[in-house]
Amino acid sequence: MKVMYLTMEIFIGFFLLFIIIKFVGKKIINQITPFTFISAIVLGELLGNALYDHEIGIFYITYSMLLWGALLFMVEYLGQKYLSVRGIVEGKPSALIRNGIVDRAELKRNRMNINQLQSLLRQSETFSIREVAFCYLEANGSISILKKSKYQKTTQEDFNMPSKPVFVPVTLIRDGKVLWDELNDLGFNEKWLKTQLISQGISDYKHIFLAEWQEDDGFMVQTF
Repeated sequence: MKVMYLTMEIFIGFFLLFIIIKFVGKKIINQITPFTFISAIVLGELLGNALYDHEIGIFYITYSMLLWGALLFMVEYLGQKYLSVRGIVEGKPSALIRNGIVDRAELKRNRMNINQLQSLLRQSETFSIREVAFCYLEANGSISILKKSKYQKTTQEDFNMPSKPVFVPVTLIRDGKVLWDELNDLGFNEKWLKTQLISQGISDYKHIFLAEWQEDDGFMVQTF
């Protein structure tokens, strides 16, 4: 008897879940926003907990899932119809880099630091901030990058260009602090670093938000 009852609950829960996903839309699976991500988790928890709680019957499983699905559908509908609701529910992209300059205020507003930004850029096959013209943090936590024209992808075959060695940029100063291990790994010393900074009119490390060195492209500095 218990097996039959559990089987009925699973079948009903399965088809309710299928119907809700069909009505609410595919983006609840793609987790486009934090809201849809949490909504998908709660929907799964409602079904999972109900199936293994013997005091909850089929009626309560159906009611809870249909009510949650109706709320999701209402939020999605209002978001499509009203721009103000869409902005609240889905959020807006944040420009972390504008015209090649990191927006520190925008980083702080999104509770990010320069390390996390660099990590996201590397995951997008961008190993240096100097390559980026604009970078937007999307509502789902991913980033969209528009590279500077000289760093945009072209094929060497298009121009019959010979192959060139590839160099990885190294961060030497971050948030006003020198990364001495990175400097030593490059074979440079403090005297060399100060010379590079003085040549760009900078006398103190504390004035530097980010400084990178790349073998084939030299020194890149952004001050606070």
